[in-house]
Amino acid sequence: MPLTLEIALTHIRERLRQTVLSVLGVMTGVGFAVAMAALMQGSQEDFIRRIIDATPHITVRDDFRAVPWQPADAVYGTSAVGLSSVKPKEELRGIRNPQPKLALLAALPGVAVAPTLRGPVVLRFGGRDVAVSLLGIEPKAEVRVSKLAHDIREGSLNDLYTTANDIIIGSGLARKLGAGLGDSVSLSSSAGTIRLAKVVAIVHSGVVAIDDATAYARLKVVQVLLDRPNVINEIRLRLDDVNGARALAQRIERRLGYRTESWEEINENVLEVFQIRNIIIYTVVGGILVVAAFGIFNIVSTIVFEKTRDIAILKSLGFTEGDVRAIFVSEGFLIGSFGTVLGWGLGYALCRLLGSIEIKVRTFAEQTGLPVTYDWRHYAIAAACALTAAGLAGYLPARRAGRLDPVAIIRGAA
Repeated sequence: MPLTLEIALTHIRERLRQTVLSVLGVMTGVGFAVAMAALMQGSQEDFIRRIIDATPHITVRDDFRAVPWQPADAVYGTSAVGLSSVKPKEELRGIRNPQPKLALLAALPGVAVAPTLRGPVVLRFGGRDVAVSLLGIEPKAEVRVSKLAHDIREGSLNDLYTTANDIIIGSGLARKLGAGLGDSVSLSSSAGTIRLAKVVAIVHSGVVAIDDATAYARLKVVQVLLDRPNVINEIRLRLDDVNGARALAQRIERRLGYRTESWEEINENVLEVFQIRNIIIYTVVGGILVVAAFGIFNIVSTIVFEKTRDIAILKSLGFTEGDVRAIFVSEGFLIGSFGTVLGWGLGYALCRLLGSIEIKVRTFAEQTGLPVTYDWRHYAIAAACALTAAGLAGYLPARRAGRLDPVAIIRGAA
């Protein structure tokens, strides 16, 4: 063992109580840094997984990002004018001539496509009315773009082909209505059409917003109910590579002209909340490590103050300024290292504890426990931050110790 390290160990053993407190401070900071990082990454990955499973990766809508052109634009351009007794041209919503567009998108590599007509309807059962979003789908195409068939808890997706007016409802919607498999519910659309539909399946995706307010029927049935024959208003895509959704959505929008959104854009606000939450929690954990660094600074500074005569003797024996500085920097690193190793154990224990907690939360998505991700990088980052703080806390008093003049110290002592 190097002599400088042996002297450093002797110093910190002499002040055992302060050393233990400093080690506990570093341990707490590292442990909570690891646990919070695991919890934050776990919750974020769980949210993204649920979104990717329950919703399409890209959605083409019958909408435009720019304001549609009006006939008055040809005469007045962008000038501010007042027009009376003139109605703006009504835009007929819907994706026009969808078949060539569907074929174009289906030809893209690694892409599955399904047409959809979405519209608001009111479901009535047992005297209860609930406004829902009704999706007209083609079951054979839907299995390629979503996990609807996998998420069905009762019944089957293929049961939509049984009769003309069959419907699939979300599990939360079934609870609201009090309806079950085989019951007949009334569908009322804004077009004034009313139909009776038989519940042939109940789906549970785990995403509350979908399970509580979404129903599914065959595309032709919804087109008749909404009085929009041969019209769709969404094209839903699923990709082999979900990370390329944003770039592909931009290319599709430039090609088709319709508003095209990736899953990242649709959930952008929620993802930004995750980033803000990460900053807040890491700031708090960083504060814990800073407090621990002050503890290390305090103990090393005290040792330097108490060991001035020893420093003078060491220098008179031939120790250089760098050797003396290395002794006290080593003390900071030793305390930081002990605290880091113990903090790793504490962090792992906290992760196991948090992962074992069973809770039921129905916010955006249902959760029965706290999702935790075990990643070695959490431990490495926490260790790097702790050792950096410990090294800086030890270096400042070590620099002062290295600059002490042994002659002045001995004269003062004499």
